[in-house]
Amino acid sequence: MKSLTVWLTRLVMMVLLGSAGVALAADTGSTGYVLGPDDAVQIIVYGQTDASVSTRIKSDGTIVMPLIGTIQVAGTTNITLAKLITDKLSSAGFFKSPIVNVEVAGYVSKSVNVAGRVTTPGIYPLDRPYRALDILLKAGWIRENGASYVYLRRPGSAEIRLESEGLVRGGPDKDPVLQPGDTLFVPDADNFFIYGQINRPGTFPVLPGMTIRQAMAIAGGVTPTGSANKVGLIRAGGKEIDADLSQLIQKNDVIVVKERLF
Repeated sequence: MKSLTVWLTRLVMMVLLGSAGVALAADTGSTGYVLGPDDAVQIIVYGQTDASVSTRIKSDGTIVMPLIGTIQVAGTTNITLAKLITDKLSSAGFFKSPIVNVEVAGYVSKSVNVAGRVTTPGIYPLDRPYRALDILLKAGWIRENGASYVYLRRPGSAEIRLESEGLVRGGPDKDPVLQPGDTLFVPDADNFFIYGQINRPGTFPVLPGMTIRQAMAIAGGVTPTGSANKVGLIRAGGKEIDADLSQLIQKNDVIVVKERLF
């Protein structure tokens, strides 16, 4: 009975995982990597080394193969290209039932750029459907001095701000599927400044949902001669006002912790 229960549990898990995979494929429109100019391909005709080739797709989207000659391959996937080559070799009478395999050796035509405060900025190939979070993780994630948000720049579209917390904990609408030519840019962290009677005065990054009270704690807390009830706030270059410690910190806020009265 116990073994039957375990088997049924595993079966349910397999069904759920399969359904999730189908849903993801439908959501991302996954059809495989579509080949384009400058991609490198390795084409193997098993048992026929003279008919195999490793080459790069030309700017006009073609490659040249032994026996077959010039083939238009841009717009195909490795699977559809393997079938196309198989059909051409068969119809031309070179081989009766050739077995053809196509591997993508270099992803160039479809890529995204990652710049700014990430561990490893650079150009990343879209060898399969990727969301913003996937590529940021491949780039080593946001550095300590990076902002808590990311800008998605897409040719011909308005810049989109993506919150890092939404990327990690939000739904698919918070973590878009990337397109060729997209750029993910992580700016410097939004900072606040704190000085006066505080143990670690200086500049600190603004964290999501951070209050003035929490900012003071991050800066080491009030010194023995300081007062948590006498805190000034300078915002947007304006005049200093009495701070409400429950207020949320904003970019470039200046917090002044003053001495207590004896």
